Amino acid sequence: MTIRVLIVDDSSFFRRRLTEILNSDPQLEVIDTASDGREAVTKALALKPDVITMDIEMPVLDGISAVREILQSQRIPILMFSSLTHEGAKATFDALDAGAVDFLPKKFEDIARDKEEAGNVLRDRVKAVARKRPLGRTTFSSSQQSSLHGSTANTTAPGRPALSGSSSGLTRGALGRPQLSERLGGNVARTANFKASGHSYKLVAIGTSTGGPVALQRILTNLPADFPLPIILIQHMPAAFTGAFAQRLNTLAKIEIKEAADNDILRPGVAYLAPGGKQMLVDGSDSQARLRIKEDDSARITFKPSVDVTFATAARVFQDKVLAVVLTGMGADGREGARMLKQAGSRVWAQDEASCVVYGMPQAIAAAGLMDLEVSLNEVASRLITEVKHG
Repeated sequence: MTIRVLIVDDSSFFRRRLTEILNSDPQLEVIDTASDGREAVTKALALKPDVITMDIEMPVLDGISAVREILQSQRIPILMFSSLTHEGAKATFDALDAGAVDFLPKKFEDIARDKEEAGNVLRDRVKAVARKRPLGRTTFSSSQQSSLHGSTANTTAPGRPALSGSSSGLTRGALGRPQLSERLGGNVARTANFKASGHSYKLVAIGTSTGGPVALQRILTNLPADFPLPIILIQHMPAAFTGAFAQRLNTLAKIEIKEAADNDILRPGVAYLAPGGKQMLVDGSDSQARLRIKEDDSARITFKPSVDVTFATAARVFQDKVLAVVLTGMGADGREGARMLKQAGSRVWAQDEASCVVYGMPQAIAAAGLMDLEVSLNEVASRLITEVKHG
């Protein structure tokens, strides 16, 4: 089935360029374009596209406001295009908070080494987000969430607004489709009957990509200020964005969140976000661990930062004392690092398909038989607290 795309941008050159790139794939069809947010709202309602690509800065109505209006009446995945600046990063995170599912840099050379690869990235991303229907800013009460996700825990922190976006909403299990744990024959612990494993930990490591910013915000804002372990975060994100993202999370969460710096000592109750464009390594011993931030110009490793690289070094330093969580994202980054963690005796959780924007990285963990627990996004924070025996 052809994926129908609406392109929204005030630059006629960018609209033409993006149309040419997407229409070169027989699975994609650009059905129309819009030059401002108000036109986008009107055309989205009339045409009901499968995906919308949206610029942020536009006349008449900006992209963030357009996202909010569109998602009030329709569940259409929206992919933002952003400039790689500090202000561009802040606006992009506002757009994600409004319900957009993902973003890409507006300069194609920032996402790939050549024109052909950039085109492939764009087409693959549009196809990936087309599979996910967001719920916009719709939220459920705690009782509704409990019935939908099989949990009596209310994972929304007191006094904090519920996050918007594609990561919330109906699980496919609630709609009658078996959860992955059931499809695997019950060999994986089910979150509905979750009990702490009794395992001992010294580190939580979380890896994610597409859909990760909203997912990480959902998890980290629901952790208590005295969370007893250090947390390392590996999010595929441009270098210009990670500092702004860490600052944003730090203003919302009770725990401290910072962009990791070279020689940072891992401290309980602090989350360290890997800087974009570099590799974050865990070094030292499990009683005095620190982070090393390294430049990486290797063509062998696609992602910078890479979940595999960080997980592997965490396995070497902490052995069986790591709780790793692989969240929504395209591809399989994290699978080999998770394999090393499992071989060392650590435990690995993976986000369930229903709550993922893109069920790629978690699926790779499940398919490789590396998953100890499949968990819905809305349950990750409460399960983490229970598992590490907090409170």
